Amino acid sequence: MGPARRWFAIPLWRRVVGGLVIGVLLGLFWPAAAPGIAFIGELFVRLIRMLVVPIVFVSIASGVTALADPRRLGSVGGRTVLLFAATTACAVSIGMALGLLVEPGTGAALGGATPHALGEAKSLHDQLVGIVPVNIVTALVEGDMLAIIFFAMLFGFGVILAGEEGRPMAAVLQSAGRVLFHLVRIVMEVTPFGVLALIAQAVADNGVAVFTNIGWLALCVVLGVAAQIMLVHLPLIRLVARRSVRRFFRAAVDPLVVAFSTASSAATLPVALRVAQEQLAIEPAIASTVLPIGASIGKDGTAMYVGLLSVFSLQALGVAPDRAMLAIMLLTGSLAAFGTAPIPSASLFMLAAVLSTVGVAPEQTALVVGFVLPFDRLLDMTRTVASASANLTVTVVVAGQDKTPPAGTDDAILADDGSISRAP
Repeated sequence: MGPARRWFAIPLWRRVVGGLVIGVLLGLFWPAAAPGIAFIGELFVRLIRMLVVPIVFVSIASGVTALADPRRLGSVGGRTVLLFAATTACAVSIGMALGLLVEPGTGAALGGATPHALGEAKSLHDQLVGIVPVNIVTALVEGDMLAIIFFAMLFGFGVILAGEEGRPMAAVLQSAGRVLFHLVRIVMEVTPFGVLALIAQAVADNGVAVFTNIGWLALCVVLGVAAQIMLVHLPLIRLVARRSVRRFFRAAVDPLVVAFSTASSAATLPVALRVAQEQLAIEPAIASTVLPIGASIGKDGTAMYVGLLSVFSLQALGVAPDRAMLAIMLLTGSLAAFGTAPIPSASLFMLAAVLSTVGVAPEQTALVVGFVLPFDRLLDMTRTVASASANLTVTVVVAGQDKTPPAGTDDAILADDGSISRAP
């Protein structure tokens, strides 16, 4: 086996950790060498910036078209989407609140990013009006993320309304999503070298204190996941679905463990389907409708992280957000998280969609991504637990809202929305 094959045979996370360790040692013991490899970090940052706009547009548009499956529409699908929208907004709020309370980004060294004033921000009215682009090509070129998100959602709905004639375009969007997935994989292969260069420069400039902020950020992620489950999911389970919280989480252990170990909502789906039907006594018609939708759009963990990381980024850049900025970040963060694609570290790429609306330059956002990315695997595992919990929570709530047929009704007769829910 040649050197190249041996290199690629090593799991990516191990190579990233190796680059991180070498970067720290280089920054500590040979700081004069850091400027000589700084261009590698710059190239890595540019590669990240290159992918942001296509990922945002394609992932959101293809996510909307994925709901065109008739089995996912109707009353069950409608309630599911609304519930996920509500839990997503709550998750972004919790992430932002933790960021403002703990201030994990204050004093963070982003490897060359300097604190700066953003100037006079647009008013909330101007931001909301600006959601509708006058020229979508200009919006794409300039990276106007709110306009791109709006057009992507509108474009996806247009594909759905086109019916059979829209199927080829839906296939193109799905194909583009797969292509972008592989492009991200290519960029991720550069990560060990980009991390080495960025961390070496950061440590050379600031010493090991650079890791303090990552520790606070990780603590906020854990607290955010716990808060989302305790303050949002538990009340829905107990008060809306009228289920035993203890029985719910006893059944949900397997999906939550799989979510943590794989950091993938999609990988959790088969286990969640089995648990929903066998242990939570949810009708297959409900489980097979709600859970696949949740695997696509149920991203509570990602939403919390996007909200937290947005505040972290502003603190690292020395920017104090006002109420208008926080409102715009909440709106954009909810929309961005809702359409996050199932690709590695997609939430980091979606960060640009939030920060650009409050005046943060793309190169500054890319520096934040480069700063956090070496540690994102463990953070991703943690926040995926909240997404898996949200998926099962919404499933039991939707099942609990179905009208159970009166006693003696034949099991073959379904409820108004085409399904029957059974009490546990």
